[in-house]
Amino acid sequence: MSAITLADFLAKQNTETQLARLLVEVAESCKIIADTVQRGPFLGVMGQAGNTNVQGEEQKKLDIITNDILIEHMQDTGLLAGMASEEMDHHYAIPADKDKGDFLLVFDPLDGSSNVDVNIAVGTIVSVLAAPKKDSIADEDFLQKGSEQLAAVYCTYGASTILLFTTGQGSHEFVLEKDSNEFMLMVENIQLPADTKEFAINASNQRHWQAPVKNYIADCIAGEEGPLHKNYNMRWVASMVAELYRVMCRGGIFMYPRDHKDLSKVGKLRLLYEANPMGFIIEQSGGVASTGYKRIMDIQPEGLHQRVGVIMGSKNEVATALSYHQNFNEDGSTK
Repeated sequence: MSAITLADFLAKQNTETQLARLLVEVAESCKIIADTVQRGPFLGVMGQAGNTNVQGEEQKKLDIITNDILIEHMQDTGLLAGMASEEMDHHYAIPADKDKGDFLLVFDPLDGSSNVDVNIAVGTIVSVLAAPKKDSIADEDFLQKGSEQLAAVYCTYGASTILLFTTGQGSHEFVLEKDSNEFMLMVENIQLPADTKEFAINASNQRHWQAPVKNYIADCIAGEEGPLHKNYNMRWVASMVAELYRVMCRGGIFMYPRDHKDLSKVGKLRLLYEANPMGFIIEQSGGVASTGYKRIMDIQPEGLHQRVGVIMGSKNEVATALSYHQNFNEDGSTK
């Protein structure tokens, strides 16, 4: 393992100074969250919080605590004009008595938190955007396409604390070294295998899937005797950060597609907090990120909590999955 810290690596990449500072501060927040998650059972912060977020989802106590950690740490950096979170109805404006900067921060403070009580890896996902102004920030200022992101970060809290990030110069992986409490470079310029024999999808939703997804998964399950002529393995742990870290390590395809389970929603995952930042990292690793019908990072957001279908991972396998969608409209109807 190369003994290069995150700060040193950013300097080596010639990352713009303020953006580099911001990414180091995000990493510092992730260290605090990692420690809080690990000590959760002793701090009495496991289990449900007893209320729901704007998504109508039951919040875990750690959802609220990790959200507060990011807010409290990042608002003091002097680098941000505002923040938006999956756990908050509207954006958070930097208080008037604090210095403001040129960036907006968008995040899911604890992705996969439904699994935190059963010790499955969870994580933090962060997107960095340019702030159009430093004062009087509005929700609409966060509605930027994924292609406009300046950086994306995600950190997984599992057997090791792993941080991956991109600023558009490839995706890079760091591991938190306990003795120094520094994120140290583990893999520079991650490259996903273009081909895979592994897919991740919540098979319990099969009855709700659109026809192209049903057809593709049926052909995967058919194995060597089917039209795809190879045997697949299926994985699912219901934690996006855990699923996609596996994809980043050895290739694969991750799917949480649009379905007919709830017609008021066009997907499960949030565009700003999950799909865009993870899509940025996947693309910078040589993979593809799509809704099944369009590139995720080309979507113009219409609201802070907009949802989308997600199909992302190894380039050739995603292309195969997308080929099943060619004769269908986005609502699943036949063209």
